[in-house]
Amino acid sequence: MDIESEAARLRAAAEAKPLRLPVNRKVDETHHTVTPDGLSVWFTIQVSPHNRIQEAVFERFDRAPSDEECRRWLTLLIVGMQPTEAGGIPGAMTRRFEAFQDAAT
Repeated sequence: MDIESEAARLRAAAEAKPLRLPVNRKVDETHHTVTPDGLSVWFTIQVSPHNRIQEAVFERFDRAPSDEECRRWLTLLIVGMQPTEAGGIPGAMTRRFEAFQDAAT
C-alpha cells in the first residue's frame, strides 16, 4: 500500500466532509482504511464555532499500534501541527491522536 496516496485520500475525505460539532458525530467509511498488515486508520476533521480538530485513530486486533507506524501516518495526515496522543485504557489496542486549531486562524 502506498501510504502517501492513502493518507492524501483520507485527508481529502475529511476536508470534503468535516464533522460539525456538537451535532454531527457520524463518521463514514471514506474516513477509514486498513493496511495489508491489519492496521486500521481513521482520520476526521471536526469543526465547531471555536475550534478545528484533526483526529487520527489507529487500531489493531492483535496488539497496540507501534510508535513508528503511527508516526508515519501522522506526518502525512496532520500536517503543520503537532498531534498529541489522547489518554487511553491500559492494554488497549487503539491509539488516538488530536491536533487543535483555533477557528480564527
